[in-house]
Amino acid sequence: MSITVSQLSNGLRIITDRMDHVETVSLGIWVGTGTRHETAAMNGVSHLLEHMAFKGTKRRNPAEIAIAIENVGGIMNAYTSREQTAYYAKVLADDAPLALDVIADILCNSTFPDDELERERQVILQEIGQAADIPEDVVFDKFQAEAFPDQAIGRTVLGDPEVVRNVCRDEMVAYMAERYRPSRMIAAAAGKIDHDVFAGVVEEQFGSWSAGMVRDAEPAAYSGGDVRVKRDDAQAHMLLGFPSLPYGHEDFYGLQVLSTLLGGGMSSRLFQEVREKRGLVYSIYSFVSGMEDCGIFGIYAGSGPETAREVCELVTGECRSIAETVTEQEVARARTQLKAQILMARESTGHRAEQAASHLLAFGRRKPVEEVVAKIEAVDSDNVARLARDVLGAQPTFAAAGAIEPLPPAEAIREWLSA
Repeated sequence: MSITVSQLSNGLRIITDRMDHVETVSLGIWVGTGTRHETAAMNGVSHLLEHMAFKGTKRRNPAEIAIAIENVGGIMNAYTSREQTAYYAKVLADDAPLALDVIADILCNSTFPDDELERERQVILQEIGQAADIPEDVVFDKFQAEAFPDQAIGRTVLGDPEVVRNVCRDEMVAYMAERYRPSRMIAAAAGKIDHDVFAGVVEEQFGSWSAGMVRDAEPAAYSGGDVRVKRDDAQAHMLLGFPSLPYGHEDFYGLQVLSTLLGGGMSSRLFQEVREKRGLVYSIYSFVSGMEDCGIFGIYAGSGPETAREVCELVTGECRSIAETVTEQEVARARTQLKAQILMARESTGHRAEQAASHLLAFGRRKPVEEVVAKIEAVDSDNVARLARDVLGAQPTFAAAGAIEPLPPAEAIREWLSA
């Protein structure tokens, strides 16, 4: 077994996935906090904090943080999501202690200087502006806000521009002190790594962090709806979604099989029917997004205004009919696609480190790949048909951006789904 797990006395968990056939290590710290843990008045602080961690410590200035990793040919980055914030690096195996030292430095010793904070506000405002220029990003953000109105889980990860402009250093530091608790932190590494050596360094760097309780996020409350943003774009960008399942639900793998055969690849129903047979879109796909207590099953498509209505009819038609027409052959192909994706991803140290950390945060253990594959193998056409009826028959949320004039009204979309 390549997986080893241990825990510090303050509650921080350490997990390593040893891969002796590689020469690299991916490692980092994953924190169980993100956008859905923010108040409306602090929307964007998680993302701002992630940026500011790289802006100087008691030992290194911003340039020295970057140079320390790139001097050894490594890469370092971070990301914020609705439920997690991660700081990670990939380096040659001999440089793993250095990489962990740099990550620990930016988490333990960041000074958050005022001049850097003012500069980084502008960087994030540029990032928000860039996202606003991408119709696909706009439609996803509008969908999330419509599906979960007036809730943290419905707010944008990048943050409210007014919050980004005005949040002060002390508020950011207080948020970090409240949310970055060892009980909700994972130190993970995958590659050519010795668990005991890695754990020893983690304890040196994080062992003095005080334990403490962290408040849970507010429960998600889905609300279907319809939201449209008219823009001067060449296409109508559409997202049709339904409430689905949290990632811990026993049917979550069945939902992934359903998504794969509906819109998960070139052989999927939507790709074949809408793009290959009719040439109505360039991009069309389905997805499953699972979170702690909820989930979304979504279908995205981008189409020219002259064909957008027809695309809507075709998508809703597939949603309506799939429960009655799904075949064992389709399910078998989707299962094989999912299994191949899982096994191929295991060749990446970065994927294995992230998966190990995410599993510990979500399930309290690292799920063996054999267990995941077995759950996928157990999905049959009856499972898929039942999930299609339950999920695709639920109250929809529809979001659109761009050339939206030709799109059918919300009432028509609901009628097409239930016809």
